[in-house]
Amino acid sequence: MPPTAHEPPQPGPPDPHPGWLIRPPEPGEWPGIGAVVGAAFGADDPAEGHTVGALVDTLRRSWQQDRGFELVADAGGRVVGHVGMTRAYVDSLEKLHHVLVLSPLSVEPRWQGRGIGKALVRAALAGARDAGWPLVFLEGAPSFYPQLGFVEAGPAGFGKPSVRIPDAAFMVHATGAGPHIAGGALVYPEAFWETDTTGLRGEILRQLSPGLFAADGRGEGS
Repeated sequence: MPPTAHEPPQPGPPDPHPGWLIRPPEPGEWPGIGAVVGAAFGADDPAEGHTVGALVDTLRRSWQQDRGFELVADAGGRVVGHVGMTRAYVDSLEKLHHVLVLSPLSVEPRWQGRGIGKALVRAALAGARDAGWPLVFLEGAPSFYPQLGFVEAGPAGFGKPSVRIPDAAFMVHATGAGPHIAGGALVYPEAFWETDTTGLRGEILRQLSPGLFAADGRGEGS
């Protein structure tokens, strides 16, 4: 059953924590955001951190034009976490719907494990609901996001924007605002294609979705 606008999964209350707060960023904090994103995604591969940092810079053009928004986690005046929400589209039979994509979510490595990532997601979902966005999509860990109200988007009636996204990682959250959207194909904004940050590539994709490679004679499956 697809998620409905009348019975949305609930993200839960914000995590109270005296050491940090969630808020919109100031323009002067953009370099600090870039450093957090680079550290979070570049811990194992600095090139990945650079790529995702470039994605944030590109997405900010949309955020500045009210096609989404960004939030930061502030610990004593220092940015230690960040989340972006960007307008995308669901191409359904009846019309083209505006929705949001949650990406990327970053927490500085030294601050991970304290609930900041969950607090950023919850605040972002609340902001989406308050602004009237009906659905929020993402690519993410199936072990993390369902506890925040996300469900697999495929069984809910939505098509992936890329075959390189594992089925279990393609998720959606119904905010309870706006019209009910029964299904359709998710269309990512240009920034994700421009920076080649849609889905997975290389060996990790082969490990998670070996059936995709069956046709080249090197994958598994029939």
